[in-house]
Amino acid sequence: MHRFIRLITISLYILLLLSQTSLGQFRNIRIDNTGFNNYQPNEVCIAVNPADPNMIAAGANISYLYYSTDGGFTWTTSNLESSFHVAGDPSLTYDGLGNLYYGHLSAPPFGYWLDRIVVQKSSDFGVQWSNGSGIGHNPPNRKQDKEWLTADLSQSQHRNNIYMAWTEFDEYGSILQTDSTRILFSRSTDHGETWDVPVRVSDKAGNCHDDDLTVEGAVPAYGLDGEVYLSWSGPLGIMFDKSLDGGVTFGKDVFVADQPGGWNFRLPGAYVCSIPGLIRANGFPVTVCDNSDSPHRGSIYINWSDQRNGLDNTDIFFSKSIDGGATWSSPLKVNNDDTHRHQYFNWMTVDQTTGFIYIIFYDRRNTVKEDTEVYLAVSIDGGSSFKNVLISEEPFSSTDGIFLGDYIGITAYNGKVHPIWCRADMIANNTYVSVITAVIDDYQVITHVDDESEVVINEYRLMQNYPNPFNPTTTIGYQVPEKAKISLKVYDVLGNEIETLVDEEKMPGVYEVNFNGSKLSSGTYIYKLYTTEYSQSGKMILLK
Repeated sequence: MHRFIRLITISLYILLLLSQTSLGQFRNIRIDNTGFNNYQPNEVCIAVNPADPNMIAAGANISYLYYSTDGGFTWTTSNLESSFHVAGDPSLTYDGLGNLYYGHLSAPPFGYWLDRIVVQKSSDFGVQWSNGSGIGHNPPNRKQDKEWLTADLSQSQHRNNIYMAWTEFDEYGSILQTDSTRILFSRSTDHGETWDVPVRVSDKAGNCHDDDLTVEGAVPAYGLDGEVYLSWSGPLGIMFDKSLDGGVTFGKDVFVADQPGGWNFRLPGAYVCSIPGLIRANGFPVTVCDNSDSPHRGSIYINWSDQRNGLDNTDIFFSKSIDGGATWSSPLKVNNDDTHRHQYFNWMTVDQTTGFIYIIFYDRRNTVKEDTEVYLAVSIDGGSSFKNVLISEEPFSSTDGIFLGDYIGITAYNGKVHPIWCRADMIANNTYVSVITAVIDDYQVITHVDDESEVVINEYRLMQNYPNPFNPTTTIGYQVPEKAKISLKVYDVLGNEIETLVDEEKMPGVYEVNFNGSKLSSGTYIYKLYTTEYSQSGKMILLK
């Protein structure tokens, strides 16, 4: 009887999820198969392979690995294993050769909990994995926590180095003033086989309480010429440091911004989250650098959340530096609502082919009580302004106090944006947590104009067609910054004109046009955008 009831419950849950795929402006994709066991996923991350953007990997606590070979539309689920034992805090990155790295905490069965950070490597897109390399082992009491990875994809001598930063505790949870925390950094110059002895980054130590006065949340980023950038939260607010030699040495910490309410959102004097419906939430910073050929090339960005507008009004903030991190802009509020509602769990990425900035976060501006949606903020002007777009199909509720981890994630490459988040659904008095993603083309976002923040288009751009490969139809997007006569044509590889898709005057804006190749044979075709002063071409593949 109990088994029968459980099958009915699961069936209802699947029907609910399937019904959600027809709602909303962006199709949400459920990528995991773990919602019905005792180890529900949370704390998600995602990475795209720059060598093959159809290969996407994602992770979730404690040891979940998801990978897609079709650009994020379908997914395979597995669990990572290592003799070090996988203990959560997943972080994923691809290097420029297509190698995939999965960083996580360690909990060896006969050792010390959190005794090191472990990084495992896969050279076959996540099918097989190394046992992993342990970094930062410093017994007997010191704990290594909250790591993050990135691969250097610059054209410098440090290309394909793997960088990692994390927090070291003298004794996790200690209230002794003699115990402290610090931000550590290590790098691998041999594709994850070995790692340098960790170096200390943070000049100011934090306590070991795992609270606002603990230094935590370090996320590394790479610069144009071998620089490594880091920011983190702690007793001084948001702090920043950099290395000019690929992570061998670091300089003096630089103050970025205060973080009112701290990074650990708790009610004063209590171990209760100040965001209703959650067991825990934080506002750790995320650091990225624009390495694209955009006008904002070399700019450094930091994104975080805090409660400067009240304990009942968590918001998402952004600051940038155009002088290598020496000075920082005043915090800019990213969420453009005027409500006293919570926005939380931010994450940021830059599409290194366009320079567009994307920030994902949970949002309650349109809801009541603990109902929550997911928003995407985009900036195409180097962070001077952001527009907000709702990307979740349906809100979810966290009224029973759920644990969603410490972050959600987003990645973008060549105009394709891949957000990832968790949602909770109550089914038959049980809460089920799912991992959700979406496949978003950048022009889908920038053409959604909201009432408060209209994005200004300041350059011509021809987007990659989608889908690609295609059979027999595909869509081509382009943007126009000024009134101009536009021509968009399709050619074969010999230069013969196949079809004229557009030949007319266009006002400033973002457009898309469909191309039907049903009368053509399989092969590669060229599409080209012309004006009197501009031209750009792209390749598309017809597979029948």
